[in-house]
Amino acid sequence: MALPRELTVGQVARRAGVAVSALHFYEARGLIRAYRTAGNQRRYSRDVLRRVAIIKVAQEVGISLADIAAAFDSLPEGRTPTREDWSRLSSTWRDDLDRRIDQLKKLRDGLTDCIGCGCMSIDRCPLRNRDDRLALQGQGARRLALARRK
Repeated sequence: MALPRELTVGQVARRAGVAVSALHFYEARGLIRAYRTAGNQRRYSRDVLRRVAIIKVAQEVGISLADIAAAFDSLPEGRTPTREDWSRLSSTWRDDLDRRIDQLKKLRDGLTDCIGCGCMSIDRCPLRNRDDRLALQGQGARRLALARRK
């Protein structure tokens, strides 16, 4: 029995293990593409199954949908992503994950001292920001922004 060349939204949802609404969301974000039949029903090419699998794996490790979309822009449309494609995408994401892991380790190690001190050493605390002086340097968590650049 030959596999159908085109899949309905329900078939993709079942095969990929996602809700139909997730497919609609991915499509609205430009992560996957469907075309419409004469009866205005969505149809997907089979390559969408691998793309949805990549989306799920990437999201599981914390890759943003914007980063996934940017990665997908480098792939040819209508072709199932290959092992080589995955290797290239995942190595880029791996570098980003390594940076985030390093940042989280620094945060964790800094918090260990904070939690251990019980704020008894507030005058020496490296996280303290007396009189909100860091506000002069811009918005957001300034010390975290500096730590990311290092």
